[in-house]
Amino acid sequence: MTDERLTYAGAGVDIDAGNALVERIKPAAAATARPGTMAGLGGFGAFFDPRAAGYVNPLLVAATDGVGTKLRLAIEAGRLSGVGIDLVAMCVNDLICQGAEPLFFLDYFATGKLSVDEAARVIEGIAEGCSRAGAALIGGETAEMPGMYAPGDFDLAGFAVGAVERDAVLPAHVGAGDVLLGLASDGVHSNGYSLVRRTIERSGLALDAPAPFGDGPLGAALLTPTRIYVASAQAGIAAGGVHALAHITGGGITENLPRVLPQGLGAEVDLSAWARPGVFRWLIETAQLDEAEALKTYNCGIGLIAVVAEDAARGVQAALESEGETVFRIGTVVEGAGVRYTGAAG
Repeated sequence: MTDERLTYAGAGVDIDAGNALVERIKPAAAATARPGTMAGLGGFGAFFDPRAAGYVNPLLVAATDGVGTKLRLAIEAGRLSGVGIDLVAMCVNDLICQGAEPLFFLDYFATGKLSVDEAARVIEGIAEGCSRAGAALIGGETAEMPGMYAPGDFDLAGFAVGAVERDAVLPAHVGAGDVLLGLASDGVHSNGYSLVRRTIERSGLALDAPAPFGDGPLGAALLTPTRIYVASAQAGIAAGGVHALAHITGGGITENLPRVLPQGLGAEVDLSAWARPGVFRWLIETAQLDEAEALKTYNCGIGLIAVVAEDAARGVQAALESEGETVFRIGTVVEGAGVRYTGAAG
C-alpha cells in the first residue's frame, strides 16, 4: 500500500482533453445543420424534428457500421481524415437503399490515449461525410480507455437515422426484365481490407511506394474514401422507375444484389459491361484470387446498383449522370435465384 493520491488523469483518462476535443469539433458539427436539427453538441441527448424536415407520415430507418481494418491501414499510413467519410458512407449508403433520406448521424470514437489533433481530424472527416450526405452530425461519444487499445490505435462506429414516407419504401415492384444500372465505385471503399493488407504484405511494397495501378503512393490510393451515393440516388428515385437499390459492400455483387430481389427472382450480370479499375486487377493478380472469390470479396468497380423498370432506365441513368455518377447498364433481373455472371471482366 502507498499513501499516493490517485487521480483519473493519473489512471490515463484526460477529461480536459475530451472537453478540448468537443470545443474543437463544434464548428465542423455546426456546419452540418439541416432542417430538423434542434440543438448543438454538449447535451446528454440530441433532438431532431422530422416534421421540420418536411415529413408527413414517415417511417424511421436506422443503420450502424464501422470502417473495419481499413482503420489499421489509415493509422499505419498516417492518413486519418478519409476514414471519417468512410464511416458515414457505410451507414448512409445503406439507408438510401430503403429509400430513406439520411437525417442525422452520431459517432463513437474509442482510444487508449486521446490525441485531440488526431481525433479532430477523424471527426472533421465525419462532418465532411455528413455534409456530402445531407445529414446533421448531432452527437457522439469519445471514449478514452487505457489498457484497451495499443498506443496510437483507435476504433470507430457510426449510427445514422433516416426517414422515408410510408408509400416510398424500397425495394418495391421488382420484376423480371428490370434493368440493372451499376454506379462506379471510388476504389475498394471499406470492405475486404483484411485481405488487402495481406496482399500488400505479399507484394512487399511499402505504403509510401508508388501505386502499381495509378498515380501517387500505394497507401493513399488504397485509402480513397467510400463514395457517398445519397444525392445521386435521390435524383434517380425522383426520376421515377427505381424499384430497388443495392449497396455493394462486403460480399460483393454476389451477396448484396440478391438482398433486394424477391423470392423467385435472380440477376444476370455482364462482367464485360464495365472496365474493372486497376486497383482491383492488382489486388486480384497479386493475391491470385479466382473470379468467384474476387466477386464475393470486393465491389470490383461497382459501388451501388439501381434496379429500374426497363422503360425508365434511360431517364434514371440520365438523372444519375447529372449528379456526377459514372453509370453502366450491367444486366437484368431474371427468373431464378442468386447472381449469374456472363462475359469476361475487362
